[in-house]
Amino acid sequence: MELKFILEALLFAAQKPLSLKELRDVLAGAVEHAEGDETVRGFRKVKESELESTLQQLAVDHEQAGRSYRLACVAGSWQFVSQPEYAPWLKALVGHKARPPRLSQPALETLAIIAYRQPLTRSEIEQVRGVSVDGVMQTLLERGIVEQTGRAEVVGRPALYGTTALFLEYFGLRSLEELPAADELRRIPVEKPPLATAEPGLATVPPEQLAQAELETKPAAEAPKPSEAPTDNPPSA
Repeated sequence: MELKFILEALLFAAQKPLSLKELRDVLAGAVEHAEGDETVRGFRKVKESELESTLQQLAVDHEQAGRSYRLACVAGSWQFVSQPEYAPWLKALVGHKARPPRLSQPALETLAIIAYRQPLTRSEIEQVRGVSVDGVMQTLLERGIVEQTGRAEVVGRPALYGTTALFLEYFGLRSLEELPAADELRRIPVEKPPLATAEPGLATVPPEQLAQAELETKPAAEAPKPSEAPTDNPPSA
């Protein structure tokens, strides 16, 4: 029995896309239902690299066969999908699922910046776009295409943003590596806020730097005025 056909059966019967990890878990769990079949046991420890290459070959086989469906990898998970030209008949069978409204041009521009430069802060996005992105960011966050991924290690610790798996599904991408080249977008300089400050009284620098800053800002002692200089001559009578 070939691994290729086992994977084909699993994906055909699955009700959702399956990742490499999920496929490995199924192959390992099948031993419990094998009733002593050593053939099943032989697929228990298949590596993800072997799964990946086998799935790619299976996708080629279906493409070359010219069937009404194909095997696709979207957002890191594999599934069988119908060819676009059969959409009218499928809609008549299962109905038409309303998709969310299309993203506006400003939303697409902002999304492109995040996709190619992530993770980055809202102020960094605005540096590249040159305009405020508050409303657009709210839309992208509500749609689940963008999410907060952490906080920047700079003063104020602003939120960092990146794309989600739904972003890959929305554009039919296997991973971010499939994004078209955008060297010009990547070359736009972005000025990052300072990591720390040496102003006295702020706890964002080590104590020794604070002490040094205080010494540098402390005024020098005033020298005595000439008229106040001491003398050895006693005052005249």
